[in-house]
Amino acid sequence: MTIKNYSKQCLMISAGIMVLALLLSLFGMGINVGIDFSGGMSMQYTMGEAVTQSDIEGVLNGIGLKDYAVSVQGTGKDSINIRIKAIDEDGVQGVQASITEALQAKYPNAAIYGDVNYVGPVAGATLLRNAFLSVLIAALCMLIYIAIRFDFNSGAAAVLGLVHDVLIMLSFMVILRSFVQMNSSFIAAMLTIVGYSINNTIIIFDRIRENSHRSDLRQLSRENIVNLSVQESLSRTLNTTITTLLTIVTLYIMGVDSIKQFALPLIVGIVAGTYSANLINGYVWALLMDCRDAKKRAKAKA
Repeated sequence: MTIKNYSKQCLMISAGIMVLALLLSLFGMGINVGIDFSGGMSMQYTMGEAVTQSDIEGVLNGIGLKDYAVSVQGTGKDSINIRIKAIDEDGVQGVQASITEALQAKYPNAAIYGDVNYVGPVAGATLLRNAFLSVLIAALCMLIYIAIRFDFNSGAAAVLGLVHDVLIMLSFMVILRSFVQMNSSFIAAMLTIVGYSINNTIIIFDRIRENSHRSDLRQLSRENIVNLSVQESLSRTLNTTITTLLTIVTLYIMGVDSIKQFALPLIVGIVAGTYSANLINGYVWALLMDCRDAKKRAKAKA
């Protein structure tokens, strides 16, 4: 299998996905932010019988409840999760009592399950800020590590690849807003993908360094060195990615809602990380190195 440089086409596809997500956000269809970030309360009920989402919504609408989301869970469709945004901490107990009374009036066996989770808007904003700060610190540490192990341009290319992967994950959080919410599990998935993606990138950069020092390959351009290195690493990368995806896809299919909220961004991130590591990052490094050489030649002529 011969690998060619399709980095421009890949970047155009990625840009198209990001632009689509941006347009959806501008038209009010942005990321479906969960209560972990927006603030609000979450309650879990066991109903004692199978229910439908429309029936539960009818009960909640009957007590005047607004700005909420309901999901029916469990293999027997006998469990529900209710998330309510924009609620003050002082009103949590009153709202909980009203919902429980209304549900038990129609479903006598309904009972609240577990604790009622409440997150204030200030705590949610702090969590969101800390999440992106942690990604920034991780990217900076990786830039330093790769710059020391390889060279600065390798580090810059790898970090640009990480930015690409995170933006793709955020874009799909917009596109798939009907299926997934942004909550604390998304942050865990994003940090997992940062590590997964950089691992693939380092393996390819290590092969690029080896091939760059081979005497029989010195006549090749950097682009062709990248082509060869990606080709030599491709079977390992694909085997690792496929076996990982099999596990995560199974988790998504078989898991409960909270597991799916973690697994779906992870699936997107794994695909994006493999895509960028093999088809983008190495070619960005080659471009940066060629630009460096061109500047040196221009300075020498001057």
